[in-house]
Amino acid sequence: GVVASPALSSGCPDRCMCDDQLVVQCAGQHLTTFPVNLPLATRQLIISNNRIVELPPLTLNYLSDLVYLDCSNNSLSEISESTFGNLRKLAYLDLSFNHLTRIEDRTFGPLASLVMLRMTDNPGLSEIHPDAFAENAALQVLDVSRNNLTALNITSLIALAGLRSVGLSGNPWSCECINEDLCLWVHLEGFKFQEGQTVCGSPADMQGRRLSEVGIQLRTLCHQTLGSWDYLFFVVIGFVIFAAGTVSAWVMGVIMVLYERYIKKKGEQQDVDDEEEPSSKG
Repeated sequence: GVVASPALSSGCPDRCMCDDQLVVQCAGQHLTTFPVNLPLATRQLIISNNRIVELPPLTLNYLSDLVYLDCSNNSLSEISESTFGNLRKLAYLDLSFNHLTRIEDRTFGPLASLVMLRMTDNPGLSEIHPDAFAENAALQVLDVSRNNLTALNITSLIALAGLRSVGLSGNPWSCECINEDLCLWVHLEGFKFQEGQTVCGSPADMQGRRLSEVGIQLRTLCHQTLGSWDYLFFVVIGFVIFAAGTVSAWVMGVIMVLYERYIKKKGEQQDVDDEEEPSSKG
């Protein structure tokens, strides 16, 4: 009378097809929840073109042999830190055409074997944590095109030695100092970036210009050299400080001279008083 847990069963989910190559195909089946009864040995899982709103960590992480996961064109709005906690063999992940809004720092941390990550066409995706890819040393292809990204901290991306292809087009990038490193990276290593409209969305005077074109310009604007007015300001400040120091020294000198005169005069008065005292007694 005991019913086996769906996560532990070895059958094939309803409305899905499973073959002897350990591929589970559930695309376009109008699913609203993640499929159950997945074979534990599944290596490829395709659940694209459905209406799935959540990836349940408990069920998904039983698939420890999974190397390919296509979740594109669903209704996913959030990926938690535990979603991919046990998928250490996963090499391909597609989260495109969903409703993601933010990627946290540990979201992809467990995916040590991840080679290709696609996160395109999430209209609400406006923030990716600076350390989101810090632990994905095997990552070679990253595509975040056609989202709502205005800025991207590239510190962890630059550290990925194997990264060879990056998709950034279709985002309203801000071409201001906050993205100086990103624009310069695109300018210097343009071969890594996929063809497309990787252009500035703001400010107004840079709209439509390619990130690669403004990289050097931003480096100049964000690290401007001193102008004539700056030098004049420093001269004036130096003169004021010098004058204040001179006046302070003069005032202190006058005070010291007056003090010495006062002490000397007081000493002379004391000597006179001492001489007059014996005569007054006599």
